[in-house]
Amino acid sequence: MSETNPAAAEVAAPHRYTAAVAAEIEARWQDFWDGDGTYAAPNPKGDLAGDPELVAKPKKYVMDMFPYPSGAGLHVGHPLGYIATDVFARFQRMTGHNVLHTLGFDAFGLPAEQHAVQTGEHPRVTTEAAINNMKSQLRRLGLGHDKRRSFATIDPDYYKWTQWIFVQIFNSWYDDEAKKARPISELVARFESGERAVPGGRSWDALSAAERADVLGEYRLAYASDAPVNWCPGLGTVLANEEVTSDGRSERGNFPVFKAKLRQWNMRITAYADRLLDDLNELDWPEAIKLQQRNWIGRSEGARVDFPIDGEAITVFTTRQDTLFGATYMVLAPEHPLVEKFTPAAWPEGTHDVWTGGHATPGEAVAAYRAQAASKSDVERQAEAKDKTGVFTGAFATNPVNGEQIPVFIADYVLMGYGTGAIMAVPAHDTRDFAFARAFELPVRCVVEPSDDRGTDASTWDDAFVSYDAKIVNSHGEDVSLDGLGVTDAKARITEWLARKGIGEGTVNFRLRDWLFSRQRYWGEPFPIVYDEDGIAHSLPESMLPLELPEVEDYSPRTFDPDDADTSPETPLSRNQDWVDVTLDLGDGRGPRPYRRETNTMPNWAGSCWYELRYLDPHNSEKLVDPEIEQYWMGPRAGQPHGGVDLYVGGAEHAVLHLLYARFWSKVLYDLGHISSPEPFHKLYNQGMIQAFVYRDSRGFPVPATEIEERDGAFFHNGEQVKRELGKMGKSLKNAVTPEAICEEYGADTLRLYEMAMGPLDVSRPWDTRAVVGQYRLLQRLWRNVVDEATGEVTVVDAEPDETTLRALHKAIDGVRQDLEGLRFNTAIAKVTELNNHLTKAGAAVPHPVAESLVLLIAPLAPHIAEELWRKLGHTDSVVHQDFPVADPRYVVDETVTCVVQVKGKVKARLEVSPAISDDELEKVALADEKVVAALDGAGIRKVIVRAPKLVNIVPA
Repeated sequence: MSETNPAAAEVAAPHRYTAAVAAEIEARWQDFWDGDGTYAAPNPKGDLAGDPELVAKPKKYVMDMFPYPSGAGLHVGHPLGYIATDVFARFQRMTGHNVLHTLGFDAFGLPAEQHAVQTGEHPRVTTEAAINNMKSQLRRLGLGHDKRRSFATIDPDYYKWTQWIFVQIFNSWYDDEAKKARPISELVARFESGERAVPGGRSWDALSAAERADVLGEYRLAYASDAPVNWCPGLGTVLANEEVTSDGRSERGNFPVFKAKLRQWNMRITAYADRLLDDLNELDWPEAIKLQQRNWIGRSEGARVDFPIDGEAITVFTTRQDTLFGATYMVLAPEHPLVEKFTPAAWPEGTHDVWTGGHATPGEAVAAYRAQAASKSDVERQAEAKDKTGVFTGAFATNPVNGEQIPVFIADYVLMGYGTGAIMAVPAHDTRDFAFARAFELPVRCVVEPSDDRGTDASTWDDAFVSYDAKIVNSHGEDVSLDGLGVTDAKARITEWLARKGIGEGTVNFRLRDWLFSRQRYWGEPFPIVYDEDGIAHSLPESMLPLELPEVEDYSPRTFDPDDADTSPETPLSRNQDWVDVTLDLGDGRGPRPYRRETNTMPNWAGSCWYELRYLDPHNSEKLVDPEIEQYWMGPRAGQPHGGVDLYVGGAEHAVLHLLYARFWSKVLYDLGHISSPEPFHKLYNQGMIQAFVYRDSRGFPVPATEIEERDGAFFHNGEQVKRELGKMGKSLKNAVTPEAICEEYGADTLRLYEMAMGPLDVSRPWDTRAVVGQYRLLQRLWRNVVDEATGEVTVVDAEPDETTLRALHKAIDGVRQDLEGLRFNTAIAKVTELNNHLTKAGAAVPHPVAESLVLLIAPLAPHIAEELWRKLGHTDSVVHQDFPVADPRYVVDETVTCVVQVKGKVKARLEVSPAISDDELEKVALADEKVVAALDGAGIRKVIVRAPKLVNIVPA
């Protein structure tokens, strides 16, 4: 029948597998699965408890990263990971596992709020509409989710527990001795009993309530503080470091970001830096993601050194304490809290003109430079610049090793977010310090002996000498000398000396900063925090959770001129005075009292920090998660010492955001005894991206990809030649292809197969709608091997397959099984295709057992057609829970293999031998072959090299 004449084909083959047939089959089976609860994963207890026999099977917990329900809906690039996890989950069910696979929605976020700002429509309305649209799109793909477990982060029953977790973190501190979080009440008890000294030396009883709150704030894992933040006037909110681009602009909206000092909530993730690093070793994650987290945490060993100044000290962290004698000046970050304290009213006598920046007083110079630095991102400030900038504070500190008075500068290449925000500058041995010293006419002293011929007079050098393998010179004082030592020994000696003198100690520093947790937005989880008359923060009791969002007239935070750094936040919640000012009885024995609510909201990352736990026990209103249920699905076990989800699939872009935050929350909950798994995700897999061609006109604007005409390798839009480039798929680039469009033309099973067959799952690949038809034809051939297209009758026969077919079948079973287990879906599809083609070319009716195995092989990949054919083959139960075929090893191994026999390195014979033949047997067979005998022509044999069963190499004497 004609492939090019669909109408004629439909008349000749009324029961052919077409898009219309696929649509009917797919809708019917989706309805059946929903009604039957086919994908319901039973818990060992609770309201989702189920079949004890199924619970007794090995479990498998498979997860996708939370989708955000965009109003634009899905394009075909979005479901790549969802289809992959669905295939894997289906395969695991068929190999005897109790599989938990479901999907919720990460629904708080800026897009819905921005829409609300523009239209006045409540963000919940648009968000829920987007969720319903996405659910419909995902359902059409036949994803086998346990829908009883789905939720959205905006559900009050969900964010009640997000708020509850915040309260647990707020009411906890990190015990450095025990290396774990403990309730803050234990710390209070230690202060009260005197077991632990109160900072400042006073007794706990002598402190006021506000003073006690300040002390505890220095320990709490969730705390509010006045700290340098990334302030974005254009968005009206502060941003975490991870939300600021490398060029100092907001990730969303592309607005300028400035440094400002504001009171914000933070999470003390830095307390867990060592554990976050160490536990990476036990996780089955891509090495690239582990490396990103290690670099972001940035562990470095060095020393803390105090430089005395005006009766106090500036503390620096350095990894090169061996070069202390070479420190000739200090540099503080412009935001350093000590800058104002040590800045005098007038310039000291003899101050160099180049140090003042042309300002009349140190105060003017510092203020002007701070304003200049605030307009730059951290990346810009750290970038190597030709001209070094900075200004003298007017203060001098004392170098503790030699007593020298060294000037203190501020400069933007020093960041408050790393170390202590202060450095000792050793210009002879640091490139940036060298450039700064030259620009400001500061002394340069060599203390590490150069390995080249430049000599030790650093005043003559053109650049710094940096080495970790050289001798220390010019480094001796009254009671310590490093001269002649190597770097390692010098570090050890000076560190011991600093500790003995009480002016420093060996220490470890981290690049990781505490997590900024406040947002000046409406559409987020309200903080379960209220403030009393003294400004002391109190957490709400569990009985008052969830604290729901109030109605407001204006959803937008107050925004400002994007370039105006001299502004501060005003939140939408602060405008609802009836909600902000309340009288509450917190159950602390003080009775009803007036309070003021926190008017910031949590960041959109909060809800995704723990959602893997809510899937386990989604309807539990009494606990975060039942311990027995959590232990069953996520508890530690053989090969997974930290527990966690068995397979977590999502994009690599979340390496140092969501993944790091979720690991932190899991560790806190684990320390406090709420869960048994200190890690949320055992195995992580990053899927690639489906890309698409973007077509741009002469102005560089995208034009619709569907309207492109190709002629002689060039591309045209409305007669104008356009440029083609490979990029992301999206509505703005006018190249998006919707899953509905592909399903309408070919069916969902074809779309599933195509996305899985495009290439390895972890590699990005270009979308080509024209290539989809290849997988459509595979399904049509599969259908024809079971169903007569003219009559609709099943054509399989009750007969035993011949040996050739048995070998083709069992090789396919063996290969597909290994490929599905290893997430190699493209090669699994190739093996199914090869088997299907073998049956097609055989030209005879397919034996019933072979047809059944073929349907089972493709069932994880194309579940709708598999269900339909399974029923047509005479079964009344779903294919979903059938056993996946197991290969017979007798038919997997080839009956014979070809062995190449070489004489003097040249091929002289090819022998068909058993794959199990031994080296000795193969040597005898090869030497007896008449072609080999002729090639030797009576010559003796010096050596025979045998690599059974495929090679014999004979070396004549």
